[in-house]
Amino acid sequence: MLRLGPLAAAAGRLLPAGPRLGPPRPGGCRLSLSRAWPVGDRGLLSRQVRAAADSAHGGGRGPALKTPKGTRDHPPAQAALRDRLLAAVVACFKRHGAAAIDTPVLELRETLMGKYGEEAKLIYELQDQGGELLALRYDLTVPFARYLAMNKITNMKRYHVAKVYRRDNPATTRGRYREFYQCDFDIAGQFDPMIPDAECLKIVDEILSDLQLGDFLIKVNDRRILNGVFAVCGIPESKFITTCSTVDKLDKISWEDVKNEMVGEKGLSPEAADRIGEYVQLHGGLDLIERLLQDPKLSQNKLAKEGLRDMKLLFEYLTLFGITGKISFDLSLARGLDYYTGVIFEAVLLQQENDHMEESVSVGSVAGGGRYDGLVGMFDPKGRKVPCVGVSIGIERIFSILEQRVKASGEKLRTTETQVLVATPQKHLLAVRLKLISELWDAGIKAEMFYKKDPKLLKQLQYCEDMGIPLAAIVGEQELTDGVVKLRDVATRQEVDIPREKLVDEIRRRLEP
Repeated sequence: MLRLGPLAAAAGRLLPAGPRLGPPRPGGCRLSLSRAWPVGDRGLLSRQVRAAADSAHGGGRGPALKTPKGTRDHPPAQAALRDRLLAAVVACFKRHGAAAIDTPVLELRETLMGKYGEEAKLIYELQDQGGELLALRYDLTVPFARYLAMNKITNMKRYHVAKVYRRDNPATTRGRYREFYQCDFDIAGQFDPMIPDAECLKIVDEILSDLQLGDFLIKVNDRRILNGVFAVCGIPESKFITTCSTVDKLDKISWEDVKNEMVGEKGLSPEAADRIGEYVQLHGGLDLIERLLQDPKLSQNKLAKEGLRDMKLLFEYLTLFGITGKISFDLSLARGLDYYTGVIFEAVLLQQENDHMEESVSVGSVAGGGRYDGLVGMFDPKGRKVPCVGVSIGIERIFSILEQRVKASGEKLRTTETQVLVATPQKHLLAVRLKLISELWDAGIKAEMFYKKDPKLLKQLQYCEDMGIPLAAIVGEQELTDGVVKLRDVATRQEVDIPREKLVDEIRRRLEP
């Protein structure tokens, strides 16, 4: 099972922030402007001197020190929480047999263009400097498809954890940034229908369950079903993709607003929009699939019929996995990216508004994905297709939720993995500390020591408590004489003398889970 913790309760305290060091004050040297410069230049020189002083002293006239919009630094506590979260997600990917790959953060601009529909406007294009036209990667899926085509790979199960970039309007409180991590799991290859797709949904269920984020729902749909709905509602095929992008907004805005966009911006007739509305507001399970298979209009559409049959098969596999209680067949789910060709899915966290509400409401998407059978073929010179299905875990959204929980609990996470602090109680024992810590490092034990020749013992022990270090190995003059090391349990403050040659084994024994 994936377990982070409970993260909020998992650990030690951080060192309190020390006093801020102010800028150096000017010395006692005096400069006589009147003697050094002609009268006419004194005003200019004074302004230059003042501007330089303001800049040196952190004044408001220099450039602001800030991260770019939609990005942020991660101090040690946040970085530690993120590392645990990523490790938990990657552990699940590995459990399902995926291998890791990495691709450049830069891609040729032509690689990315034409793959994302209306979202293409969010791609960060780099300035032309006389070489190749480049852009920052928008996601990890298109680079993966390019990688498969370039290396002529037709069968692969991979995961990829890396940063992507989108020129979006950030909403940092909801985990929405311009630079952010994606954690992707994909299965490429020609397999029997819906088996890989079902595994991707099982992975989403495992991760969200094991992270203990609360109630969640995984919505599933199929692009073929959506396209069939559009066709039987009289929408021309040329408008399928743009209509799909509008339907995808149903989880954010009302049906009336979606309909107004279809009619006012996408050029659909009000009657056609109403017919679409009769379908895309439906959601359910196997019973809904069976009902739509009998629908007089959809049952006559080849694409929709294929999609519904595969959806029925998918639910049969999900029943065997025991996760259908978390799955909803939702015809409003569209996912706006152009490259999806079959099953699509999205996981959302739910919350109860109050004790009297029977239905839960969504508080945000935390995973999404789907099938994209034609994307690799777009890069292959001969157009050879490699069927693919995958899922992306919304790590930033999940991180924001966990971060808020830790903050609300008042607990502090450990920011290091140090197991032992090597300490000395008297002066002139630096060489002893250096020799002992080297032995611990060589034995694979995570150890630290103070970088002072003669640190006070109380400060060393307080550091252990502040940083959550479980053990302290103390060597004084008496311990040297007796050939032992005093091993201190920091939590209980109990100390015991351990023969020097048995110290490593004793530390390992105490650190065993």
